[in-house]
Amino acid sequence: MTAPPPIRPVAPAWRLVATLSGAGMLAGLLLVLVHQATQPAIQAHRAERLRRAIQEVLGGPERYEERFVVNGVLASEPPADAEAETVYLGFDESGEPLGVAVVAAEPGYQDVVRLMFGYDPRRDVLLGMKVLESRETPGLGDKIEKDLTFVAQFAGAQPPLEGVKAGQSGDDPSRIDMITGATISSRAVIRIIDHALERIGPALRGGGSTP
Repeated sequence: MTAPPPIRPVAPAWRLVATLSGAGMLAGLLLVLVHQATQPAIQAHRAERLRRAIQEVLGGPERYEERFVVNGVLASEPPADAEAETVYLGFDESGEPLGVAVVAAEPGYQDVVRLMFGYDPRRDVLLGMKVLESRETPGLGDKIEKDLTFVAQFAGAQPPLEGVKAGQSGDDPSRIDMITGATISSRAVIRIIDHALERIGPALRGGGSTP
């Protein structure tokens, strides 16, 4: 007769639970350590991207400073009891203001489009535009950041902006030729800038600031 197979002891349930809990705690600890180790590099990368974008949309300021839109004016310090929109005031070599870099975002065709634009409140004109984040359709909607002809139109444009079919802007500084095949994405860029200036334009044009 064949001997019956040996009966293997079954591990107690508490031991399985303890093993799984220990593995989970170890994995969580590793995630925390990796996150803490990479945060400085991530923050430095974001700061560098922001610096480059400000330089681009303001035409190379000598320096820039953060300002906060508080109760319709620009403040040098954020309020302690509320959120405030941050903008970046650029200065030339003599310390004169060049313009303000504004970050704004709204839905595009596929997802939220986040961009930065430069604005000279003294002349009421745009200085430039740069898309910061976009998931628009590759080859079509993503032309809002890759089509240099489209992007170049925003330097010197005068808000409020109006999107028109390609080739119909003429000499009107408020009209922007939209990208053929990507009119929704093009219009989203125009809408984002117009809405941002409707919201905070009075504060930017006010000229005054709180200490």
